[in-house]
Amino acid sequence: MDEIDRDILKEVQDGIPLVKRPYEEVASRLDLEEEEVLTRLEKLKDEGVYRRFGASLNHRKIGFKANAMVVWDIEEERVDEAGNIASAFEEVTHCYRRPKKEGKWDYSLYTMIHSDSKEKCEKIAEKIADSIGVEEEDYQAVYSTRELKKTGVRI
Repeated sequence: MDEIDRDILKEVQDGIPLVKRPYEEVASRLDLEEEEVLTRLEKLKDEGVYRRFGASLNHRKIGFKANAMVVWDIEEERVDEAGNIASAFEEVTHCYRRPKKEGKWDYSLYTMIHSDSKEKCEKIAEKIADSIGVEEEDYQAVYSTRELKKTGVRI
């Protein structure tokens, strides 16, 4: 990655312009050609510098009033299978595994569920629990009360 790549990433890290040709505008700001910006971004993605480029929505502004991080106590050998099942639910926006901490934290799978009510989040969690074959005592939902930060990694 060279300085031009770094400049391009800095230019798009807070989002692209909402215009008909956003990469042309980015290129213009950096005194580059649009094709060079697109080619370099594709190369950086292929090299694994970034994984994805997408929109980040404010869930509350689009009607999701309840956000539950549901943590699951899943046997190690079943975490991947359970994660694949849970992540298939359209209400699940994040799904990942973390190691358990013996005697301190018994949960290995995490799913973020967004809905318009706490009750609906709980019903979705129950459906996921049924699908992955866990009992009510094997998971819990932790609800967010406010959003503190909404940014990705920055250069």
